[in-house]
Amino acid sequence: MTVAQKIEKAKVKLMVEQPYFGTISSALSFKVNSELLTFESDGTQLNYNDEYLDRLTVEEIEFVLANAAMHSQLKHLQRSKHRIGWLWQNATDYVVNAMLIKNGMTPPEQIHYEVEFEGMYAEEIYSILYSKIKNKQEQEDSQENHKVEQTQLSKFSDVGEESQNDLLAEEIFLKYKRQGTLPKDLALLLPECFSNRVHWREYLQNYIATYAKSTYRFSPPNMKYLYQGIYLPSLYSDLLRIVVAIDTSGSIDATLLENFLGELSSIMEQFPNYEIELITADMKIQSIHTFVAGEVLECQLTGGGGTDYRPVFEYVEKHIDTPNVLLYFTDAQGIYPEEEPHYDMLWLLPKSSEVPFGEVVILDDTV
Repeated sequence: MTVAQKIEKAKVKLMVEQPYFGTISSALSFKVNSELLTFESDGTQLNYNDEYLDRLTVEEIEFVLANAAMHSQLKHLQRSKHRIGWLWQNATDYVVNAMLIKNGMTPPEQIHYEVEFEGMYAEEIYSILYSKIKNKQEQEDSQENHKVEQTQLSKFSDVGEESQNDLLAEEIFLKYKRQGTLPKDLALLLPECFSNRVHWREYLQNYIATYAKSTYRFSPPNMKYLYQGIYLPSLYSDLLRIVVAIDTSGSIDATLLENFLGELSSIMEQFPNYEIELITADMKIQSIHTFVAGEVLECQLTGGGGTDYRPVFEYVEKHIDTPNVLLYFTDAQGIYPEEEPHYDMLWLLPKSSEVPFGEVVILDDTV
């Protein structure tokens, strides 16, 4: 099996067995570089020594692909700051490799891995490593070790201040977060991504974009790998079906609601194939409107009573066939249904509040 065939097979196995790692690795391009001892990556392109990968198994190449992609996901280059390059490189490898091993992946030999570093940030590991050499002259140490940087398992390249793939990375993250299939320890290493206190406009746009992307199905299967006996889903475009519920009780901020509708309408203009069911309700449903692509998203608000969320969920359950997601604009002060819905749920709130299920986004422009 050639190296190219190994890489292709590793990509397929990653997508099936470790879909998050497989998705972020699928964007990598590949280039042979015989001057490298192992490989290096900027999160976009993987440069590798052909003989090195040829010695690895397919499972070990899966590890290499995931390692290369995760350095970019964790923004290790942007976080390096004033630190010694080769030592920061080692620290970040300890972080990534510990995560991959914890997720059951097969590492090549001689990688940077220590049990004591599991669950630690790269900054913490760097501090420990640095303390072990602090009595040596830093400049001499840096120059000497720079000569052997490429003996490490991975090396990421200098690609500037910000990765061009940040938006795609966030969309991928949101998708697998909702599915509950994110890798172990990712919440620890990307805590800001698990916070509900984000800039709501950007979050809302990315959240909807993950549903508007083309998706996969197994009938018919992807024909590319059938000859190998591998059945993968084929790509197809589907209707984006969103339910938007608006709390029209007396406590809702009209200005904030206007901003929310305007932002949602603007986002919808970017997608060619959607259907939005807009429901207004307080203690009961006040109005229901269906909007399709090209229509202006607007509604007349009536209500002013208390807040009971149950009528909206009951209506969706009875009358709307498999919506992608329900976005509920409210202040979270109402009566909730006892059972969690089978579809995804996003609460859009003016301030932080506890909800029994679903995700929360705080509509606060000061964040």
